[in-house]
Amino acid sequence: MSAVEQRIADLGLTLPEVAAPLAAYVPAVRTGPYVYTAGQLPMVAGKLALTGKVGAEVTADEAKQQARICALNALAAVKSQIGDLDRVVRVVKVVGFVASAADFTGQPGVINGASELLREVLGEAGVHARSAVGVAVLPLDAPVEVEIQVEVAGA
Repeated sequence: MSAVEQRIADLGLTLPEVAAPLAAYVPAVRTGPYVYTAGQLPMVAGKLALTGKVGAEVTADEAKQQARICALNALAAVKSQIGDLDRVVRVVKVVGFVASAADFTGQPGVINGASELLREVLGEAGVHARSAVGVAVLPLDAPVEVEIQVEVAGA
């Protein structure tokens, strides 16, 4: 088990299988020293635990936990391309989308769930640039979607 996967396990989490794409794309692509993931929904065992808009049907705290799941799914997609998460040099960028009620403005706090998980499991290599964007709706009525870009060793 890699050191990163051990830290994931120490948090009481399990790196999931890569989520199957919902349309005509792949979960992640590697080019040179970078891996780019597709947007990852908070799928657990092929299902969304929550649906709806943040600030309406879903609370900000619930959405923050869903963003953690998205980040874990993104790490699984990265691993599918590089084999060993210990090869991650750094997370370069995170983009988070939050399906938001019209008056909800707490998108950065929601996406902190993903950012905090990445730092917990990757240490300083998990610190990244980021965008947190409010949107009207996401696929399957998911409350959150997260994509990441990482640099890897041994390109």
